Amino acid sequence: MQTKLISRAVMALAMWAVPAAHAAQPAYPEKPIRLIIGSAPGSGPDIIARLVADHLYGVWGQRIVVDSRPGVAGIISAEIALRANPDGYTWMMLTSQLFVATSVYPNLKFNLDKDFVSIALIGTVPFVQMVNPQVPAKSIPELIALAKAQPGKLRYGSAGAGASEHLSGVMFTRMTGTDMLHVPYKGIPQAIVDTLAGEVQLTYAVYPAARPHVESGRLRAIGVTTPKRSPSLPDVPAISEVVPGYSMFGWYSLVAPRGTPNAILAKASAEVVKAVQQPVFGEKLKVLGIEILPGGRKELDAFRSNERKRITELVKASGVEIK
Repeated sequence: MQTKLISRAVMALAMWAVPAAHAAQPAYPEKPIRLIIGSAPGSGPDIIARLVADHLYGVWGQRIVVDSRPGVAGIISAEIALRANPDGYTWMMLTSQLFVATSVYPNLKFNLDKDFVSIALIGTVPFVQMVNPQVPAKSIPELIALAKAQPGKLRYGSAGAGASEHLSGVMFTRMTGTDMLHVPYKGIPQAIVDTLAGEVQLTYAVYPAARPHVESGRLRAIGVTTPKRSPSLPDVPAISEVVPGYSMFGWYSLVAPRGTPNAILAKASAEVVKAVQQPVFGEKLKVLGIEILPGGRKELDAFRSNERKRITELVKASGVEIK
């Protein structure tokens, strides 16, 4: 009888202890999350990051603070993120720009592929080739002809040496046999400002950053860098229609420093993927020209592996090199 009483007491304690243990685990998130981006305010990554931040605040009731750290094509943002405590409260937006930069710049302080773990894939986006309206070229063939007639006189801006916009310009000049001067900026918003002012004649920018200037007519969209036309700009040809084989696109994803707990990564991943798949949130992305590719951690791992190979080959073929 006494043995049975002891057994029942032990079972009761065990049943009480399991919920207590679960209750003792802290909820996530308990405080604001820092989302570091390697681009300036007003850039494509900044616009997308703020959309994600606003949505998750509505779900979790905790702020996602977008921390813009532009410079060296996103490399500075990765160095800052890697120094953070991997407790789940520091994320980084990983984009094609940083992939390009880490394929170009030597002697980096981090390994992008090994030091950051995947959270979620959001989608892809075209770059828009835009010219100042005063430039006497209204099509890709006319731009090529103008550049050939005035070698070295046309200037194009980018978010910095080794950035995706730089690679887009290098690919264009090499594949068309033209000569244009590259002007690097700290971020694409400043390159756009100088294109508007006529300090440079053209630039490349992801659609979210290009959209207001194209729609207002302050800049003229000549082409998009994706292999096919963008549904957001159906009347603007793909550069590949005139320059066969030309292809470049941007993309957005979220990662965290290695060492971040798997349970936190899984929760964050599930919530971001769910958000992207929701019609209301997804429509906001589509309006910005994003082709939605919602993917969890495994999908982003595979995507990153494929992109590393693709971008490494593009950089090698383009000849872009930073010393």
